[in-house]
Amino acid sequence: MTAMCTRLVYLGPDGRVLTARSMDWKRDIGTNIWALPRGIERTGEAGPNSLFWTAEYGSVVATAYDVATTDGMNESGLAANLLWLPESEYPDPDDETPTLSISLWAQYMLDNFATVAEAVEHVREDEFAVVTDQVPGEDRLAALHLSLSDATGDSAIMEYVDGELVVHHDRDYQTMTNSPTFDKQRALAEYWEQIGGTVMLPGTNRPADRFVRARFYTNAIPQVEDRRTATASVFSVIRNVSVPHGISTPDAPHISSTRWRTVADHKDGIYYFESALTPNVFWVELDELDFSPDAAVRTLQLGPDQSAVFAGDVSDQLAASDPFQFLGVSAE
Repeated sequence: MTAMCTRLVYLGPDGRVLTARSMDWKRDIGTNIWALPRGIERTGEAGPNSLFWTAEYGSVVATAYDVATTDGMNESGLAANLLWLPESEYPDPDDETPTLSISLWAQYMLDNFATVAEAVEHVREDEFAVVTDQVPGEDRLAALHLSLSDATGDSAIMEYVDGELVVHHDRDYQTMTNSPTFDKQRALAEYWEQIGGTVMLPGTNRPADRFVRARFYTNAIPQVEDRRTATASVFSVIRNVSVPHGISTPDAPHISSTRWRTVADHKDGIYYFESALTPNVFWVELDELDFSPDAAVRTLQLGPDQSAVFAGDVSDQLAASDPFQFLGVSAE
């Protein structure tokens, strides 16, 4: 039951930056929407050497099983997306290096940084080890890589390859799927640039093919500042690289149906969500939420398979709630 997702960044004029992602998974991934204020004290939930921090920025996030942040954007316009990477190999924890549960990897970035550059500088200077554990309800380890984008249009991809953190940091890194590792995805991009997307585009659900289509269409759609037009264009691209609902491929278990899609508007602070099981897009406007340290954690419960029906601005529909508990892992 592998998550085979796609992520893309749209760079429009006058600072119109949008990040879209699809979540592909074999079964209900238990996603809900949460608004998390500043000032929350967190631990890395990964043994005695766990990181400790206090959230500097509030964020709106989409969870997996309500035990991990898998997608979201903070109030400064930094977006984080976790996607599956089967080649991931995480380091073995030692007695000195601070540790962080993989369930908190994206949230750590959203809590602490306003820009991609800040996050990249931090991970290059302050070493810590991401610790993975079993996927809830499954007999396998979570294998994920992390993408970041911000209001300036900057991007970074962070992967653990052979136990080492590899950081790809460049505004041009707008597109990302799953396997292979990002250096090989960049080689794919160079190959298809020679062919040209107007001549031929690969059409399967394989990650490499979705990467090529997402990259071509992200740069082919009109580059406009108008929010409505830009958002519609970006949704059309992420739908194009989605896997039709109900599709399963017995001899290719890595191909899974798209469960939901998000679009983060970095300029206007809007987080859009679309479930595969409902015909409506809804959104949260971060400016309408109270992220002060005294504010309550709030949630929008999306129901089984994200089948609850919402439409339009739901900022005032998030209900006060106890925070969800991040999945802790052993660092031993």
